[in-house]
Amino acid sequence: MELRALRYFVTVAEELHFGRAAKRLSMTQPPLSQAISGLERELGVRLLERTRRKVALTHSGAAFLGEARATLARAAQAVQAAQRAERGELGRLAVGYIAATAFTLLPLVLRDFSRSFPDVKLELREFTLPQQFEALRRSEIHVALLRPPVADAELASETIVEEPFVLALPARHPLAALRRVPARRLAPEPFVMFPRQPGLVFHGLVMDFCLRAGFAPRVAQEANQTHTVVGLVSAGIGVALVPASTQRIGLAGVVYRPLREKTPSSRTAVAWRRLDTAPVVKAFLGVARRVAKQVNSVAAIHPSGTKRT
Repeated sequence: MELRALRYFVTVAEELHFGRAAKRLSMTQPPLSQAISGLERELGVRLLERTRRKVALTHSGAAFLGEARATLARAAQAVQAAQRAERGELGRLAVGYIAATAFTLLPLVLRDFSRSFPDVKLELREFTLPQQFEALRRSEIHVALLRPPVADAELASETIVEEPFVLALPARHPLAALRRVPARRLAPEPFVMFPRQPGLVFHGLVMDFCLRAGFAPRVAQEANQTHTVVGLVSAGIGVALVPASTQRIGLAGVVYRPLREKTPSSRTAVAWRRLDTAPVVKAFLGVARRVAKQVNSVAAIHPSGTKRT
């Protein structure tokens, strides 16, 4: 049974006139009449009583009409669902993220994505960097916000945010009185450092910056997560170099100052399986790029995020 035949029948049933129905359907009357006759033969029942003066529904036709309308409505909904899925407006999206982005980029991207694609079910998974790569390869997540580089040939990635490092200080630290802190002033300070581990790039970036400034940092404590690093700074354990966006965490007892020298860049990337062409993934990438562009613009205007004194 073709949907076209159902549409023809519903139109005739609504008009109860083959001529008017044919006009609505932009066709001539003979093929319309033939289509209805063919439908009746297929069903084995008479749907319409036809005379020269009128057309009327039979009892079978009246019963069939409601179901035919419902079938056409469901077919239309199916078409709309397929079209929306093609545009990335329907479906499920599992997003992996590292903890640092939960205070910075992630909530901004999720807010805009949810507004633009409210019918996509989001599933959020916090992972370390090695776990991110493995989850992507196993299709446990569709996209990931992480730190580059991404060396896996199965994965595609794009750096979307670049930001400088800033100095995190205990609120009453003497260096907090400076507008910009010379790197050499950090030589005697105890450092809260990111550990040297596979997939954690910050240790190398901070270490190289300090060595170029002429000193090796005195490591007082190590912590994997940015918010933990800042928490230890707040406790007075030491100072730390952290990405500028860390200031959005808003932890009491910590102040941030830019460095006088150019710092390395902290980069955030979005990664996905190279062969994954799902529209919902493309939709997320589009939103992430748009939000990141705004974040980068703000960072360019206010590179340190600190209040000038």
